[in-house]
Amino acid sequence: MSWQPSASIENLTLRANILAQIRQFFADKKVLEVDTPALSHATVTDVHLVSFSTELNEAGGGNEKGKPLYLQTSPEFAMKRLLAAGSGSIYQICKAFRNEESGRFHNPEFTMLEWYRPGFDHFDLMNEMDELLQRVLHTEQADMISYQQAFIEHVGPDPIHCHIDELKQAVIKHELHADWAARETDKDILLQYLFGELVETNIGQQRPCFVYHFPASQAALAKISTKDKGVAERFELYYHGIELANGFHELTDADEQERRFIEDNQKRQVLGLETKPIDHHLISALASGLPDCAGVALGIDRLIMIAGGVDRIDSIMAFGINNA
Repeated sequence: MSWQPSASIENLTLRANILAQIRQFFADKKVLEVDTPALSHATVTDVHLVSFSTELNEAGGGNEKGKPLYLQTSPEFAMKRLLAAGSGSIYQICKAFRNEESGRFHNPEFTMLEWYRPGFDHFDLMNEMDELLQRVLHTEQADMISYQQAFIEHVGPDPIHCHIDELKQAVIKHELHADWAARETDKDILLQYLFGELVETNIGQQRPCFVYHFPASQAALAKISTKDKGVAERFELYYHGIELANGFHELTDADEQERRFIEDNQKRQVLGLETKPIDHHLISALASGLPDCAGVALGIDRLIMIAGGVDRIDSIMAFGINNA
């Protein structure tokens, strides 16, 4: 086991320079930098995210079970509470934690840039993110394509209106050798699989590419479009085969948000997963009045991977999980 850093000093210097550029970008726009807790009494209910948990021993010792706390997968919930309190436009560069396998693009502890802009919709925020990429990575202007257009172009079926059997046929047509797909009953799992295999690998190669208007069933914390109830006002950003960011025209309806959290936990029960405590602080903040806004989370480490031309995430971290 080596004590040496995972990254070269050159890459750590690049990292510091990019973080400074990002902070200057937001300072120029008078967006307030904030700092929210990494530990919380609640966590995400999303079935695709696994949070780390620990216990707070308030008794100061002994064998009594402590109060459960969760390392945050994103600062989103706390930042929305600040927005509801009247913070105005805010951003944060922080550590986030996801209990998943480490690999080429993922470390369980990573650095996230998240920001929120009251008065913006998702298109406004995509344009601002494009501006940030051009400053930091010196990219060309990004491409923009709807999820529906991208899926039809690279997979075939219309993802919004097709039957699940059409997706199963697409798996066979593209010779993906996924035997499990024939037995799958969840349309979204097949959509996500086909999107990852056939769309993500073919977009954003020459310049960044925003994919917007994901299926409504994949809305997460985004609003459903008033123009097309089949899609959510959500976007993702891809560049050089890497997913860099996930953003929303944010849902502001407290009742709808709570309903989605409850549905997530119901899915967890069906899948045999542990249910998670709903963040009622967030629900109360939404009920008090979250301003109409758009927000996005961007993976800083992946951004720096692209800037440094490296192919592993631990190459731009002082210490990856294997020698932390």
